[in-house]
Amino acid sequence: MTKLSHLSASGEANMVDVSEKNVTARLAVADGAVVMRKETLDLALSGNAKKGDIFAAARIAGIMAAKKTADLIPLCHPLMLSKVSVDLEADPALPGIRIRASAKVSGQTGVEMEALTAVAVAALTIYDMLKAADRSMRIEGIELLEKEGGKSGHFKRDSNEK
Repeated sequence: MTKLSHLSASGEANMVDVSEKNVTARLAVADGAVVMRKETLDLALSGNAKKGDIFAAARIAGIMAAKKTADLIPLCHPLMLSKVSVDLEADPALPGIRIRASAKVSGQTGVEMEALTAVAVAALTIYDMLKAADRSMRIEGIELLEKEGGKSGHFKRDSNEK
């Protein structure tokens, strides 16, 4: 295991110096889900939710969150993102809504935190917009699926890993 670099041995905060790293194309993909009652999913799909279009609001919230990740996560580098996408899909088998976010940048550090933050905030937005109908909803399984670029190379979660 590599030595963690955000805190010194005495506990002092340290923002990692990436100035000597090569600029490379980087990509990260994350996913998660909001599990809810079938009736709540039907309400979300109907377009008649009291607070408006659940899917549009969650997509925008996720994209905005990715752009603000450095403001939310201590010592995270601010990045000039070149692309963020948030895809939402109703899944009657859960029942619920699956969320997948991807983030891209050409830079000296990865975009994993931006993709994960996009999923988390999209999920929280779905919860917020539907909580009046279903307070038993739960957010599950936020995880990094894939990352490309940088010194550590390519990572892809094994589909059997859970």
